[in-house]
Amino acid sequence: MSLITQIDQDIKQAMLAKQPDRLQALRAIKSALLLAKTEKGAAEELTQEAEIKVLQKLVKQRKESADIYKTQNREDLYMIEMAEMHVIEPYLPQQMTRFEIEGAVQDIITRLGATSTQDMGKVMGLASKEMAGQADGKTISEVVRQLLG
Repeated sequence: MSLITQIDQDIKQAMLAKQPDRLQALRAIKSALLLAKTEKGAAEELTQEAEIKVLQKLVKQRKESADIYKTQNREDLYMIEMAEMHVIEPYLPQQMTRFEIEGAVQDIITRLGATSTQDMGKVMGLASKEMAGQADGKTISEVVRQLLG
């Protein structure tokens, strides 16, 4: 079942269950997926990788907005962003823990024979590719810098 079909079914369930917060987040997902599908140069159907990138972007936007609202003491808006983020996250693949990321990055460093921060680009490229959708790029970068530095 495609992600858009799953989202459509979840939208219907949220409507029937009268869950306006969940419904708003699901509609945001559907809107972003349809927008990505109709972008110039996009394929007929979105690939699973493209769908994951769209969902990651939505989660990142919610997280950044929530951080801003938190610093501005806007608890009401912070809670809305966090609630939407928690609705979107289950559609993403299981995220790796920092410990798992460190193990995977160490393996990549060993395979590439990387020894210093000058090799960071090579390590980051391969790590980002291998852990796409399972780990945040910022976390991967921190781990690579820590292990090479």
